[in-house]
Amino acid sequence: MTRQRARASATPYLFLAPGFILFLAVIIYPAIRAFQMSFFDWKIVPGAVSQFIGLDNYVRAFQDGHFWLSLSNSGIYMLATVPPQIVIGLFIAMLLKRKSPTQPLFRVLFYLPVVTSWVVVSLLFKYLFADSGLVNFTLHDFLHLMNRDVSWLSARGTALIAICALGVWKGIGWSMMIFLAALQGVPETLEEAATMDGANRWQRFRAVTLPAISPATVFITVMLVIGGLNVFTSVLLLTGGGPGGQTDVVLS
Repeated sequence: MTRQRARASATPYLFLAPGFILFLAVIIYPAIRAFQMSFFDWKIVPGAVSQFIGLDNYVRAFQDGHFWLSLSNSGIYMLATVPPQIVIGLFIAMLLKRKSPTQPLFRVLFYLPVVTSWVVVSLLFKYLFADSGLVNFTLHDFLHLMNRDVSWLSARGTALIAICALGVWKGIGWSMMIFLAALQGVPETLEEAATMDGANRWQRFRAVTLPAISPATVFITVMLVIGGLNVFTSVLLLTGGGPGGQTDVVLS
């Protein structure tokens, strides 16, 4: 009996072992090695001796104004893109939760940017936010909301707007799909009970739906924060870090 219990208790760990080993190999070990290398003047040439320099790399980074600028750009991107992706993604998921003939089509349309290459969508947004691009045409020539065309990619503030707009547009579909999966697990009996108690749609959403999908919300938030702090490709292709390195991010 004891042996059978030991086998039963070990079974879940055996299923987890391959993924955990892969996680250690491709995530944890490289992170430890990168931390170790940060204390050396690391030479990438095979056989070259790397000199131990202690905290000099960290001191030089913290005294570099451009490092803090890059860190602030990464932080601005993360703060500007994560909340909209969560709120809009959840809103769209709520709209697409109920089955309808057009539901699969809209799911595909909203998810399409997620599977599209970062290179392709970055070049697309570079065209949209160009001086003679569609954004200026729409805001200036068509809607007359601006007195003149804006050179979006030639100043830090406006360039960050374009970069963040791309991040939000590309990521909404991903959060939408996770929320859709989570919404399928919300017990209908709870919603029916809340309806019978007189709760309106907003009260049911706040008291039933939100608590039920809270694990998915936490997961989405964590993953989006990690992705936001790792932004690189869109910045490189939209602005090249310019003008004058003003839109550089930590990974640049």
